[in-house]
Amino acid sequence: MSGERTRDFRAMRGLRRDRILPAVVLTAGVLCVCTSAVFVRLAEAHPIVKCAYRLGIASLIIVPPALLMHWRDYTTLTRKDLAVGVLSGFFLALHFAAWITSLDYTTVASSLVLVNTAPVWVALINALAGRGMPTRIMLVCITMSIIGTSMVGYGDITFSGRAVYGDALALAGAVAVSLYIFCGGELRQKLGLLPYVAICYGTAAVVMWIASLSMGLAMRGFSWTTWGSFVGMAVIAQVCGHSCYNWALGRFSTGTVSIVLLGEPVAGSLFAYFMFNETITPINLAGCAVLMFSIALLSAKSDKQRV
Repeated sequence: MSGERTRDFRAMRGLRRDRILPAVVLTAGVLCVCTSAVFVRLAEAHPIVKCAYRLGIASLIIVPPALLMHWRDYTTLTRKDLAVGVLSGFFLALHFAAWITSLDYTTVASSLVLVNTAPVWVALINALAGRGMPTRIMLVCITMSIIGTSMVGYGDITFSGRAVYGDALALAGAVAVSLYIFCGGELRQKLGLLPYVAICYGTAAVVMWIASLSMGLAMRGFSWTTWGSFVGMAVIAQVCGHSCYNWALGRFSTGTVSIVLLGEPVAGSLFAYFMFNETITPINLAGCAVLMFSIALLSAKSDKQRV
């Protein structure tokens, strides 16, 4: 009997560890990614330059091991596959360019909530592409998202006219990352995570560096704070944060991860409040709440449909 109890205890402890570890990793991913807006604000450089260094440093970390460990996977890809990977990377570059630029105009709270509407846009793009008709709940969530976005925009108009431009950029960033997910969906089935993101990050980095150099932007002569922010964006937010997310996706459903990711706007807004004295108006807060609820509802419903 004692032997059976010992085995049962060990099994329960192992099961508890299997549940706790993914939750800890996912939480760590949220905390890592929510520092991104802070690093962007601290870096004193052109937004496109911030994108170039963020993606460039991340690519230097990810691309070499991907080529060394998965070069055989790349040999199986067709020209069409490579074209899709490059296109996905291009949309990823647009996502970061739009979102990082938005932080020069609007609040961290508005920017993070609006850019996190990506699940709504993914569902809409899939429906328009014929990958499933929009359900009633999807239409409700899209309508709620429009209402929430309008509330955020109205609140920003009363706060600052420039903020509306930033809100539009954040929404453009959400659409761009949705196209990145949409385009890379089939290629992701052929490649593992590391070789896939290596193509996307590498392409996005090249696009941003070409854009920076062609625009004649300053690429050096920055303060130590700015250099540290570049590294923080790339290592903490990009590599560590997104790696935690993707690892957690193997343990949790996509909908669950999407709901947990809504902690990013909350944590990011708190960081901005304490570090930059950034406040949020009541109507902005209400709009953010409507948006977050619509995303959570859509993600939860998507999970139920897959079960």
